[in-house]
Amino acid sequence: MSAKLPVLYQPGLSGSDMESLRTAVAALERQSFAGRIARLAGRKVGIVGQSLPPEVHQAALNAAQRALTVALNVALSSLEGAPRGDTTRFHRRLAAFAGGVGGAVGLAGLPIELPLSTTIMLRSIADIARNEGENLREPETGLACLEVFALGGQEDENILEGGYLAIRGLLAKSVSDAARYVAARGMVHDSAPALVRLLSQVSSRFGVVVSQKAAAQAAPVLGAISGAAINLAFTEHFQTLARGHFTMRRLERLYDPAMVRAEYARIAREEGYWEAPAGA
Repeated sequence: MSAKLPVLYQPGLSGSDMESLRTAVAALERQSFAGRIARLAGRKVGIVGQSLPPEVHQAALNAAQRALTVALNVALSSLEGAPRGDTTRFHRRLAAFAGGVGGAVGLAGLPIELPLSTTIMLRSIADIARNEGENLREPETGLACLEVFALGGQEDENILEGGYLAIRGLLAKSVSDAARYVAARGMVHDSAPALVRLLSQVSSRFGVVVSQKAAAQAAPVLGAISGAAINLAFTEHFQTLARGHFTMRRLERLYDPAMVRAEYARIAREEGYWEAPAGA
């Protein structure tokens, strides 16, 4: 049997791909969900630091866990049936509708509304992934879609050194183990250790944004903003992250991944998204 030929990457990013990378860095590092809500309200709104009653905070975390469990099953079973083409606006309208229905009953509707909104977002994320050349039949692609929900959990607007790349590094082993499990078994068992570990890591970060969403819906200063508008901002936030994430994965298929990540880090520091290393 002949030896497997090495993958030959292009030596450097083309001009258009460098611009795509810069756009991806901005999408992944520039803004938080809290920042979106502040802009929506037209003022500085401190929802990040706002303390929710412990039972509401726990309910938000539980809702995030359940929503991601539903999303995992969808991600590994039926994404291939996602509509083709750019369905961004369609999914935004669906999410706004779900948010409006949930907002009508207040925070008590979060356990029902969030799984629906998360599944709608997942379908939109899958559409973005496919438009960037991903194969939705591959378990790894479904898990990469799930990863997006872990990318929006920064606590504030100050992004620490590492940003997106650090989060991917933290998730890498869990994603790899989960992909191997699904490929070997050909089915999804939520209780499988590899999937439980990945869900735990993703939900801990997704829960931050869900808590911010709950705080926004509960904040008196945002009372005039409908649940539909908040859910629209919620969906747009993760769509933006998905575009950056799958642009990165596309570039890593075309070029040496280490080189792409090094360029990403250079741009992130150059643009001031990351703190410069000590002594730099």
